[in-house]
Amino acid sequence: MVQRHPTPDDLEPIERASRDELQALQLERLRWSLQHAYDNVPHYRKAFDEAGVHPGDLKSLSDLAKFPFTEKKTLRDNYPFGLFAVPREQVVRVHASSGTTGRPTVVGYTQKDIDTWADVVARSIRAAGGRRGDMVHIAYGYGLFTGGLGAHYGAERLGCTVIPMSGGQTEKQVQLICDFQPSIIMVTPSYMLNIVEEFKRQGMDPTASSLKVGIFGAEPWTNEMRRTIETEAGIDAVDIYGLSEVMGPGVASECIESKDGPVIWEDHFYPEIIDPDTGEVLPDGEEGELVFTSLSKEALPIIRYRTRDLTRLLPPTSRSMRRMGKITGRSDDMLIIRGVNVFPSQIEELVLKMPALAPHYQLVVARDGHLDTLEVFGELKENTHTQDSIAALAKELQHCIKTYVGVSTKVTLTPPMGIERTMTGKARRVLDKRSKNT
Repeated sequence: MVQRHPTPDDLEPIERASRDELQALQLERLRWSLQHAYDNVPHYRKAFDEAGVHPGDLKSLSDLAKFPFTEKKTLRDNYPFGLFAVPREQVVRVHASSGTTGRPTVVGYTQKDIDTWADVVARSIRAAGGRRGDMVHIAYGYGLFTGGLGAHYGAERLGCTVIPMSGGQTEKQVQLICDFQPSIIMVTPSYMLNIVEEFKRQGMDPTASSLKVGIFGAEPWTNEMRRTIETEAGIDAVDIYGLSEVMGPGVASECIESKDGPVIWEDHFYPEIIDPDTGEVLPDGEEGELVFTSLSKEALPIIRYRTRDLTRLLPPTSRSMRRMGKITGRSDDMLIIRGVNVFPSQIEELVLKMPALAPHYQLVVARDGHLDTLEVFGELKENTHTQDSIAALAKELQHCIKTYVGVSTKVTLTPPMGIERTMTGKARRVLDKRSKNT
């Protein structure tokens, strides 16, 4: 692929619209979405009535703050189809979360929803430098997880040639990349590192592959991880964001010309940032919890959905729509270790700054008496270190974590490949061994 930055003619009119034009469209669609949810979903009618609000109360975009939040528990409580706003017969596809406990969160799509989803993913791939005719290797998982099929339909909508590889079979991933010569790969960033390792294991230089662009999502990743992937794989790495409750991948995506945070496709998804404790809407630029309201979904409209992702809204740059900053953590899986708030992304940044360590780690939380403990497992890049040098590296990482994160940890460094690899998707970064009854 010859990497191209888009010209104004390459963009949809809404991608270069004025702020006034965009907000007028948002207000029109938001009024429709609130009324659609109120008229067709018993949960929303009850929730709105209990909050003393009606869709007709929305006179401006800021009035959305009057309406109640939706949470993941809402979807589980209405399992499986209780939040559908159209007859089940009009739902052409169902996806579900891959949660390991409790009921999954089920989402549905009309044919129009599928078309909208394909459009925003196609827009995302184009923003990453993709063009009609490019070959796209999709290593996101297929099935109930939205990643694989979401990426697939979007790539086809753009006019690309799709390799629907799915996850796992890392040797075969490398073989097909070598044989088919794709220019774009769509995969989780942690699994991309596995693919890079497999290239090296087979004696090949991953920077010499046909890949030019990686579109990475489904798990938080840092700019340090971006630099590692770009250096190790010789590609441009861009961030795509989404979640099944809102649509799937393609809710927001970075532009290759700026790489300054995913652009939220605000003509379909209205973002807010709230204080996770009070629910108060925060101004752009302040960090808080990301909340989304769908503007065009038919089957499952979602009103003020609390994503639990912590980020901030940034002003437009490459497109007319606002961007979101890198996700710094989640309001519901933040670790609290002896009174200190710890996010895995903080540890990741420190691990990636140490050249002797591989970009793999795991945090193990346990309990010693009444106190929580945190052990950090890192992995050496080379198996050439002495016991003294390993101890020195562990001490250095331990010191950095104490200095920059503010928590005391035990650090254990394993030989190369000593940390379990993910074969199908998201890395298991945190292992919580605390008893749930204490």
